[in-house]
Amino acid sequence: MLRIKELPEAERPREKLLAQGSAALSNTELLAVLIGSGTKGESAMALAARILALQDSGISFLSVAAPEELTQVPGIGTAVACRIAASVELGRRLSQSRGSVKFHFGTPEDIASLFMEDMRHETKEHFRILLLNARNELMGKELISVGNITGSIVDPRDVFKPAVKRGAAAIVLVHNHPSGSIHPSDADLSVTERIVEAGRILDIKVLDHLIIGDGDFVSLKREKLM
Repeated sequence: MLRIKELPEAERPREKLLAQGSAALSNTELLAVLIGSGTKGESAMALAARILALQDSGISFLSVAAPEELTQVPGIGTAVACRIAASVELGRRLSQSRGSVKFHFGTPEDIASLFMEDMRHETKEHFRILLLNARNELMGKELISVGNITGSIVDPRDVFKPAVKRGAAAIVLVHNHPSGSIHPSDADLSVTERIVEAGRILDIKVLDHLIIGDGDFVSLKREKLM
């Protein structure tokens, strides 16, 4: 990959941001702006692309990555890691400050409406969680894992890592079935039981687990399967 100074001026992330606004930049370009300069053998763009490729969740990884984790990436020093962490936290606070109306967990239909259009056509299984505070207000959504066409592997430690980090009081589990079926599998029930038990130990409630199909969903809580 060419070094940033070797790119045409209109394609350099910083110049592109000034000319077209931040919304015109890709995730890689935005991260490259935060990184500033690359290393002797790698441009800021290449370094940004490598960071975003570390996990299947891509940019979502940055929302839970601590500075000390980022500094494990060759080419990322403490100053850059802190800059990235600070920008993520600013974005989170800005998002939370917009408007006075907050989403409250109510019915399974409320939750399904947040995910249906994004997840109903996925060709791989995506496992996500909603983070809720003590008032059942939405704190955020996190992608936990992406599996193959037949399923995903979910570790309760990965589920609760963002919940503990952000001080969530409760979570809701959501995953899709690429087949379109909403019938819970034995594996779905087993992983739900493990996560609920881990939540009891951590004092974080697991309020429900929704399975999203093609235009339909099932709530394990409503079906008394958890």
